[in-house]
Amino acid sequence: MAHTPIPHCIGFIMDGNRRWALAQGQDRLAGHVAGFETFKNVVRWVRDAGIAHAVFYAFSTENWKRSEEEVTTLLALFEQALREQYTQTEADLADRSELGVRVRFIGQRHDFAPALQQLMSDLEERSNQYTGTTIWIALSYGGRAELVAAINTAIERGKPVDEATFRSLLWSAALPDVDLLIRTSGEQRISNFLPWQLSYSELIFTPTYWPAFTKEAFDRMLEEYAARERRRGL
Repeated sequence: MAHTPIPHCIGFIMDGNRRWALAQGQDRLAGHVAGFETFKNVVRWVRDAGIAHAVFYAFSTENWKRSEEEVTTLLALFEQALREQYTQTEADLADRSELGVRVRFIGQRHDFAPALQQLMSDLEERSNQYTGTTIWIALSYGGRAELVAAINTAIERGKPVDEATFRSLLWSAALPDVDLLIRTSGEQRISNFLPWQLSYSELIFTPTYWPAFTKEAFDRMLEEYAARERRRGL
């Protein structure tokens, strides 16, 4: 089946921050700092490639089980990212040195401190002015938890659902199906990420750790995607 050469929606499982840091002889927490810089670079590449939607698996429901030090570091990085985007000036955006994208969050945001929740809401509202690319960030997200929550909502409403109405009950209801999923670090699984939207996704796995992911690798993956034949069960 023919398809457009550029994915409408691309997903990223950003894996390998800690292993990258250990390979560099650094503290594993330094890997998350480096991974944050890669995230910003990838958002720019996505934007400049004309991709309409990109979704990033930033923090899963299982990640809360990591050490208190690591969780604290990750939360501090989230807050830094939100404040950086919230304080961009029009001059920053005019020369495209900053991201200038629409931002949406999916997941159980009530798990976060009220101040962080407010920053998420503020950034979503402020970024509505941008129309080219929407960046979706999955925070405290788990695919099974999302499906269970949707099922419980359907039960509470007491009405049968079809695919369209069930989708409308998902936390990620407005997120398009993912055309291409990229996972770094060599792991070859989806790890409870967007089971609904990944049903017919093309998958690319790379052994490269997330902080070492390059523009050249990204471009090659877009070329590979363009060359694939998407059958969707046909």
